[in-house]
Amino acid sequence: MNDLLHNPILWKVILVMILVQVIKFVWHILKKRKWDFRVLFRTGGMPSSHTASVMALSTLVGRHEGFDSSLFAVTMFFSLIVMYDAAGVRRAAGKQAAVINKIIDELKIEHKVGTKRLAELLGHTPVEVLVGAILGIGLALIMD
Repeated sequence: MNDLLHNPILWKVILVMILVQVIKFVWHILKKRKWDFRVLFRTGGMPSSHTASVMALSTLVGRHEGFDSSLFAVTMFFSLIVMYDAAGVRRAAGKQAAVINKIIDELKIEHKVGTKRLAELLGHTPVEVLVGAILGIGLALIMD
């Protein structure tokens, strides 16, 4: 447990995720002109904090273990899966949630439907993933 608490790579990656969530919060304020503290804890949006954190992890592991190491290969492959999921599967799930919410809204007009709305902002656009990757790599290099 002591080793885990003193793992600099782990703490740098956690810090990157927090910083990018704060950047996402500020971006939301600038774009929507309103404060919404829920943005700090939601998935989706600009930039992708999941992408930033896994790319920071891969960058730091590469710098410490070598970019030709097996550990770097594992973290990089993991990062690619996370980015694909963020821009692909989770984004598609968000689009499906939007369609289901619209159907529910239309049903409410004629029938009593007491269904809670589904979260629509689940994934990311490719640009949000790219910006997250750039931020993750950049912040990792700055912190290391």
